Amino acid sequence: MPVHLPTSAAPCTVRFQGRIGREPGSGFTAVPHRYHLYVSLACPRSLRAAVTRSLAGLEDKVTLSVVTPVRDGRGWAFRTGEGPDSVGGFAQLREAYEATEHHYEGPVSVPVLWDRWSGRIVSNQADDIMYDLATAFEGAGPELYPAGLADGIARYGALFDDDVWEAAQQAGRARRGDRYDEATGTVFNALGLLEHRLSQSPFLFGDRLTAADVHLWTTLLHVDAVHRRHLWVEDVRRIGEHTVLWAYFERLYELPAFRDNLRLDHIAQHHRASCRGPAASGSTLPIVDWDRLAGTAPEAAAGDCG
Repeated sequence: MPVHLPTSAAPCTVRFQGRIGREPGSGFTAVPHRYHLYVSLACPRSLRAAVTRSLAGLEDKVTLSVVTPVRDGRGWAFRTGEGPDSVGGFAQLREAYEATEHHYEGPVSVPVLWDRWSGRIVSNQADDIMYDLATAFEGAGPELYPAGLADGIARYGALFDDDVWEAAQQAGRARRGDRYDEATGTVFNALGLLEHRLSQSPFLFGDRLTAADVHLWTTLLHVDAVHRRHLWVEDVRRIGEHTVLWAYFERLYELPAFRDNLRLDHIAQHHRASCRGPAASGSTLPIVDWDRLAGTAPEAAAGDCG
C-alpha cells in the first residue's frame, strides 16, 4: 500500500490526497499514459516533482504541463509560451480543481497530479506525488525512497524547509538586527551540517541518490537564485564558502533530470511579480558560476520575498 511520508514543512492547504498504487484494486493504478502532472517551475515543490518524474524515467508515461510563472487574479494559468494546456484544455489551473470538486472555492496550488481517465485531480500534495512517481511505476531510475530511510528523508526535508528556506526568508524580511542575526545563524548552522555530511559521501545517504538529494538541490537553487539577493554581501560570501555543498549542487546539475527541468527565467519572473516592498541589500554577488555551467543565465529577482 502507498504510504504517507511525514511532511517536512507545512505546505499550502491540501485538499486532494489520492495515491497511485501498484495493485489493481487500489483505485488509481500505475498505468502508463493515465496521469498528467501540472507544475510551476518557479515553485520548489513543483520542481522536485518534475525532477522526480525525470529521474524515474516517466517522461513517456506521465505527461507534464508547465503553468505560466506569473499568477494572475485567478491564480496559475496557461498562456502563450508554456501553454496552452493540451490535456484538460484548461486556461486556468483552477478549472482542474473545479472539475474535481463542484463549486470549489479553496486555494489553487501546484504541483497537481491529474487523472486522464476520470477527469479529476488525484493529488495536490507534493510529497505524496513525489513518492508515488518514484515508487509506483516500474522503471530503471534510482531508488529514491530506499527501505528504512523514510524517517531520515523526512528529517532532512524539515532541515531544508525550516533551517534553510524559511530562515533565509526571515533574514531577508528582517534586513538587520537580532532577528536577522538569529535567522542567518540558523542558515549557516544548517549549511555547515550539510557541508560536513557531504564531505564524507557523494550524497546525503552515502553512495545513493535519494529524494533527500532532490529536495536539497531545489533548496540550494533558490538560495542562490533568490535568497542571496536579500542578504548582505558578507553573508552571501559566507554561504559561498561552503565549497563542498556547492560542488555537490553543480554535480547534480550535470544530470539531465536536474538540468533540463531548471528554468531560472521562470523563477525570476515569478519573484519579480510576487515580491513586495523595496529591494533588500540588492547584492548580486554570485554563488554558483552559471556562466560556466549553462552559458548566460537569466538573473533571478530582487525583492522582499523568497
